Amino acid sequence: MAKTTTNIRFKAKLLRPENPKGAAWTFLVLPADASAKLPTRSMTTVDGTIDGHRFQATLEPDGHGSHWLKVGRALREAAGVVVGDTVALEITPVAVEPEPRVPVDLRKALAAAPAAQTQWSSLSPVARRDWIHWITSGKKAETRERRINTACDMLASGKRRACCFDRSGIYSKGLAAPTSAE
Repeated sequence: MAKTTTNIRFKAKLLRPENPKGAAWTFLVLPADASAKLPTRSMTTVDGTIDGHRFQATLEPDGHGSHWLKVGRALREAAGVVVGDTVALEITPVAVEPEPRVPVDLRKALAAAPAAQTQWSSLSPVARRDWIHWITSGKKAETRERRINTACDMLASGKRRACCFDRSGIYSKGLAAPTSAE
């Protein structure tokens, strides 16, 4: 199916994640045919509406060639929807990916490594988002710290992409939709 930059319309069920218990946020998984119209199987930012309420969000890959959307409490309440509802969505990929929010520990490490900071500044927002995701996906604090140090070394040596990072989650299963509590 051809990728598009026009509106993609679909319906999906609003789900509560199994973990963490009592999460205030919910999520939905895009139907495969809607996801196939997006420009990439990896993270992609969209402007959209959920039951007529506007939002901008970054869709994440579900590890199966599709995407999922985290729906925070504020968006859910503004749209007047609840867990279990089937909601109508209309999304359009943004023309320019927004700048990612850089975690404080990474920002400090880059500030202390001028060559890494220079390389970081030359990257696209998507490449910076990939580095951030690779760093923050570590489950332990030691892993995150090691990845920050490794990232600064790799950036300082001219590397532009995080090594071996599967942006779709299909091969590494590092990216996936949450499991539904249902």
